[in-house]
Amino acid sequence: MSIKYGLLALLERGQAYGYQLRASFEESTGSTWPLNIGQVYTTLSRLERDGLVQALGENPQGQRPYEITMAGRAALATWFATPVGDTERPRDELAIKLALALSTPGVDITTVVQTQRTASVRALQEYTRLKNRATGGDDISWLLIIDAMIFRVEAEVRWLDHCEASLLRHQRTRQETSTAETEVPDQAPEAVPTSTGETTPR
Repeated sequence: MSIKYGLLALLERGQAYGYQLRASFEESTGSTWPLNIGQVYTTLSRLERDGLVQALGENPQGQRPYEITMAGRAALATWFATPVGDTERPRDELAIKLALALSTPGVDITTVVQTQRTASVRALQEYTRLKNRATGGDDISWLLIIDAMIFRVEAEVRWLDHCEASLLRHQRTRQETSTAETEVPDQAPEAVPTSTGETTPR
């Protein structure tokens, strides 16, 4: 998700300044997507440049709040109405890493897979603990995000198990093929007839 739409959604609730937006963003995402204040203000500057938000005057505390514009509301509505396409999702760094590990000299692909699986299982356990500690009064949006993360990591662990099994099958097949090739007997030389009618090996 682009940070800009997250900020627009928060400003749709009402005026807010940078630090408020950062706190609200992290609260809404269950602190699973931490932002630094520089990201927030850089994004706000771009939104203001594009006419999607406008900065208001400083309040008595010296803070400068922002509010969403009509153009910002239209952009936000379009974003909510548009399905997320594959081209808009981040590239799968793990899949790319494993593909590169297969062709990089000196890299043990099995070790890479097992190391990642250990980390993924650890993350799954942590997310599950967070969900188990949730109460009925917790924000439903936070619970949905935790569920999404649990499902994603569960799928990742299953995929890593599949990768490891596929690598073992591939290795076994190559070994069997190599063994079969070394066991093929040498063919006897073909006999060539002589002028006397006898045959001699070629």
